[in-house]
Amino acid sequence: MNKKPLAVTLVSAAALLGMMLGTSCKKENNGVQNDRTVVAGGPSGASGTCGDSTITGVITSNITLKSCKIYKLSGLVYVANNATVTVEAGTVIKGIKGAVGTAGGGLIVTRGSKLNAVGTVTDPIIFTSNEAIPASGDWGGVVLLGKAPTNHAAAVTVEGITGTPPADATYGGPTNNIPGDNSGSLKYVRIEYAGFELATDNELNGLTLAGVGSGTLIDFVEVYKSKDDAFEFFGGTVNASHLVAIDALDDMFDTDNGYSGTISYALGVSDPNRADKSQSNGFESDNNATGAAVTPNTHPTYNNITIIGQPTAAAASITNGQPSGTGKYGRAAHLRRNAEFAINSSIFLGFNYGISQDTALPKGLTPNTLSKYIAGTSTLSTNHVHAYIYAFATESNFTTFNAITPLGTTNVGYVNADPNLGIKLAAPFSATRAISNYIPQAFSPAKAVGAFPTGNTTWANSWTIL
Repeated sequence: MNKKPLAVTLVSAAALLGMMLGTSCKKENNGVQNDRTVVAGGPSGASGTCGDSTITGVITSNITLKSCKIYKLSGLVYVANNATVTVEAGTVIKGIKGAVGTAGGGLIVTRGSKLNAVGTVTDPIIFTSNEAIPASGDWGGVVLLGKAPTNHAAAVTVEGITGTPPADATYGGPTNNIPGDNSGSLKYVRIEYAGFELATDNELNGLTLAGVGSGTLIDFVEVYKSKDDAFEFFGGTVNASHLVAIDALDDMFDTDNGYSGTISYALGVSDPNRADKSQSNGFESDNNATGAAVTPNTHPTYNNITIIGQPTAAAASITNGQPSGTGKYGRAAHLRRNAEFAINSSIFLGFNYGISQDTALPKGLTPNTLSKYIAGTSTLSTNHVHAYIYAFATESNFTTFNAITPLGTTNVGYVNADPNLGIKLAAPFSATRAISNYIPQAFSPAKAVGAFPTGNTTWANSWTIL
């Protein structure tokens, strides 16, 4: 390779960084936010020790974000033109809150571009709110767009983006069929206080992965207090592991539009103080918005997942939850609209309904989710499921539920007032949250199936906030 053009590219990237990031000499002491450690340091120094910079518009050349700076996203910032944004371990990136009705700061990585954000246990990368007193929904979140298959007939603009964006915000379509596509790496990354509802059913999430391929690394990522879903997968083939979803307003893990990757070793804990008007679930999965039998089918594999709902039936049954005043909790897993699935060695507790499958589709479309399970296209294996009403259920039109017995003999259901009576986690509803609370005790029947987490039980203690 001719190295001279590469040197020119790097110089151009440095010049772009200087022009775009508007560096201020002001230093900010942001090592602590709301009496909690945000970040310890990083290879270029501790956060805020060399000022702060604001990023706007479209990034079109490679740049590196340094740990010693605090970066602020003003409006939705796009990474385009096959550019790569590299983020050092320990870097803090803050979304500036938008005016009423706007999403505020956010990072959109378009098809062909990459985000390489690899932190460490002691120096995670933090995406958070710029507000002194942060709140859920302060900013827009992180979006990765890739070239992996989806079941959209044509390329579509990713959910949460309106109007005419300054860069291509689409994914899917027949020309995007690269299962191994690479959108970068996210490891030891926290995304806090993100998510924004631009309109009904058009929201930004904590982390949105749309058409993202299996060449992308998603490992040790937490989404904390998102104002919509914590993680949403729109198609694609990306595998993700060691995910933590804490206090999402809507769903913890949402999969649709032909997503076919594997999610392993994940924890989801529902917010005890608020619930969404669309019903807050642990899993939600659709083939697509209508349930049409288009391919590729949504068929995620979930391994070693723990989903924690509410400590009492009364708490799980509210209909007036904040912030809307009409918020409700739904199911530990809602499998619907012709979705396929494989759920293995997982724990669900604290919802009125545990694993619930649709038996009807809009406009009479067939087959439905339950028929795929009966046919063996979808599977449940070695799961322990508690519910206040039905551990395993079918539902029609969100209102009519019936108990079912899961196929085979490996799945266990518990229906009682104490959600932890049979499953026996350490302390799943303790006000003092810690990863150790969600581990099956030595005499738990779930211990033998290797439910969350196995091996190093402290893997999420240092870089997460619960």
